[in-house]
Amino acid sequence: MSVLGWIIAFSVFGSLLSVVMAAGYLLLPERTRVRSLTFLVSFAIGVLLGVAFIHLLPHALHDASIHDSNAIMVTVLLGIFVFFILEKALIWRHAHHHGHDASSEHRGDQSAGALIVVGDTFHNFIDGILLTAAFVTDVHLGIATGFALIAHEIPQELGDFAILINSGMSRLRAFILNGVTSLAMVIGALVAWWGIQQVQAVLPYILAFTAASFIYIAVADLIPSLHRGVRLRDTIAQMVLIAAGILLIAAFHSTEIV
Repeated sequence: MSVLGWIIAFSVFGSLLSVVMAAGYLLLPERTRVRSLTFLVSFAIGVLLGVAFIHLLPHALHDASIHDSNAIMVTVLLGIFVFFILEKALIWRHAHHHGHDASSEHRGDQSAGALIVVGDTFHNFIDGILLTAAFVTDVHLGIATGFALIAHEIPQELGDFAILINSGMSRLRAFILNGVTSLAMVIGALVAWWGIQQVQAVLPYILAFTAASFIYIAVADLIPSLHRGVRLRDTIAQMVLIAAGILLIAAFHSTEIV
């Protein structure tokens, strides 16, 4: 299959699979959902960190010149800082809505739903760009990045579904809307395919920025959610699943270099 074929297949497959899996997860009994979510998140953490440190950063550093290696690491730091600022802006927006009186609560929920649709569309578009950058660098890297994107999209889609339903949408409409916004990943991937062909020199920096996004999502967003439970049995299970996610990516990397 051609590189473009891989990009189209993975962007369509990844965007729709995450929505379908998130929707299917919501059909499970609430007790099962609550119990299993931390385990799903734990595995996603391992996958994200594994792809960032085992795949993306080594590729970015390898493709950059010796003089550019420091610039690659600075790109990672700047990427983490950018995601911190973006998340702060979203938190401020959320707090601003909930600071209003009770009469505006429903209107705030509707605004939150609209904000999620716009934000998710942009997020998926960027994911498509990152996916293309990985595939253009190496097909194996693209596949690993695609799985990492799916891993972090599922918990995100669960949150999006909850916000849309809370804003007054039916489950069916929320599912359709999430499916449509997820296709922005395909558009982003195709736009990037055309653009990256013109500017190959920026590829290492896009890979470094992608690594920064995965590191930030894992460390700042997902790991803190695991600290809400302190039972030893759950903690051990979380550690095992994080390690399993990393080992899965490491095993995939070993088959790539053989």
